Amino acid sequence: MRHRKSGRQLNRNSSHRKAMFKNMANSLILHETIKTTLPKAKELRRVIEPLITRAKADSVANRRHIFSKLRDDAMVAKLFTQLGPFYQDRPGGYIRILKAGFRTGDKAPMALVQLVDFEGQEEVVVAPKKEAKTEAPKKEAKTEAPKKEAKTEAPKKEAKTEAPKKEAKTEAPKKEAKTEAPKKES
Repeated sequence: MRHRKSGRQLNRNSSHRKAMFKNMANSLILHETIKTTLPKAKELRRVIEPLITRAKADSVANRRHIFSKLRDDAMVAKLFTQLGPFYQDRPGGYIRILKAGFRTGDKAPMALVQLVDFEGQEEVVVAPKKEAKTEAPKKEAKTEAPKKEAKTEAPKKEAKTEAPKKEAKTEAPKKEAKTEAPKKES
């Protein structure tokens, strides 16, 4: 029996759990919001909140400890340069778990995991530019696509008409060569 043993097994062995939470923590730090199942989200809280608490005090020992948990230099840098200073005055509760219905395949309860009140400065600036760029080429691509198809159809028809002519030309010399060869033999 598992009396008084903390932590959910999540039907995984310990190395799989460790790798899964490392990946989820890196994704949460990078994207600031992720979608996962509710039990995984509740366990992720136990992984990510101590890391953010350590990131409040920037020291070599803290950086090495967090790197041993995450194994990603970029995420460690983001923790110490952005998240740690942002949550300096907050005593805990750095993530929010919002229930997000049930997954269609197996009806597993889903949840959104978000960093509380944190919006990355870089991503907020970049997001509107990407939307403007992606909308304009999509409209152009839709209008250009029929034109390209019309252009590609015309050369295909020409190629089809040229191909039989070449075959006819090549067939005639072959017949002559065949007729000449038996004459020489006999």
